[in-house]
Amino acid sequence: MEPLTKPQRELYEWLVEYIHNAQHAPSIRQMMRAMNLRSPAPVQSRLERLRSKGYIDWTEGKARTIRILYPPQNQGLSILGAIAAGGLVEPFTDMEEQLDLAFMFRQSNCFALRVTGDSMIEDMIQEGDLVVMKKPLADELPKNGSIVAARVDGYGTTLKRFYLDGEKVTLQPANAKYPPITVNLGNIQIQGVLVGVWRDCNSGLQVKMQARTEAAML
Repeated sequence: MEPLTKPQRELYEWLVEYIHNAQHAPSIRQMMRAMNLRSPAPVQSRLERLRSKGYIDWTEGKARTIRILYPPQNQGLSILGAIAAGGLVEPFTDMEEQLDLAFMFRQSNCFALRVTGDSMIEDMIQEGDLVVMKKPLADELPKNGSIVAARVDGYGTTLKRFYLDGEKVTLQPANAKYPPITVNLGNIQIQGVLVGVWRDCNSGLQVKMQARTEAAML
């Protein structure tokens, strides 16, 4: 298939995720908001290019009939670095490995982190485990009790349970020897919400715990 430009790919990946989650196509206005555009013309232009390149199609004269012709098949999740389950460490940056979970996680908004530290052991998350995270939507806050990867301004990124009370956020460890972290809402960025936990065994990746969905675990 013909490659996409960056703006075209941004819209295409957003359409794939939206249609997968909502089970229907978005409106032009929704696409404008998602792409931070003030006019429908650029959206319509990108849609036409996606159609001409064979990525999407729609029924002429009918609204919300966009369909994905060839949904992307993930070849693996990027392991973006280490996440502290003890103190705070520098935010993850460079990709280290590829975790092949394409058979289970086919969404473009998931990634994996390798855990360091033991502050989440009471939630069965141990050092060396791989946590699979789902990126939140823009301006979306996790539910209280969710396990999140949270970046705290001036410190780094940590894995903790999220609790919001007014404008204060508490990041609660699952190990009694670690204190909670309390910060203002404006001083943290939620980078992901936990989807599943996987554990390395010997030289290959084997499942030591059943991967848990957000609905079942949070």
